Amino acid sequence: MLTAEQVLTKEYLEARCMLVELAAILDRCGRSEGEPVTGDPRWQQLQDALDLLADRSSGDDRAERLLRLFSDVD
Repeated sequence: MLTAEQVLTKEYLEARCMLVELAAILDRCGRSEGEPVTGDPRWQQLQDALDLLADRSSGDDRAERLLRLFSDVD
């Protein structure tokens, strides 16, 4: 089994890339024309997912909790 530092070393660049890509998507939504998407349930799910990821006390089951959060998507 890898240590936490080894996992971070192995996964850091890919995780950083995914976060930058997510930030770009959120920026495009913010800059787009038309009505804001704040009332869209998918937008709220994304916000809830970001809150879950930002919660440092959320333990080591983040992936499972995200899957449950998105399992209700229509």
